[in-house]
Amino acid sequence: MNAITQSLEDYIEAIYLQLADGKAAQVRGVAKAVGVKMPSVVKAIRELKKLGLVTQEPYSPIELTEKGTRLAKHILSRHMLLRAFLEKLGVSRRNADADACRMEHILSAETLDKIREYTEKSRK
Repeated sequence: MNAITQSLEDYIEAIYLQLADGKAAQVRGVAKAVGVKMPSVVKAIRELKKLGLVTQEPYSPIELTEKGTRLAKHILSRHMLLRAFLEKLGVSRRNADADACRMEHILSAETLDKIREYTEKSRK
């Protein structure tokens, strides 16, 4: 998959979560979820379209392409893994969620694999 910015990953994740909740992914909802103004979302959608990750007709909901859905699931799985790991360490849900959002963009695949292994071992 193409390397995309942390910011664009946040947009993809927000779109995916809205769609997973059965909602239409609209610019306004994405802006609220990511904590930005609507023009920033419009600009990001343009970039995501160029990368083949989303489609959107004017004034219509945002849709993820197959490639976009795969990427969103990957991003979300990293986030959920890190949040669960941090909560296991005793971090509050709120802080674990915020920290996982920042960490998901910078940790290597190797580190994530080791966290996954550790988390799965400690479940048993």
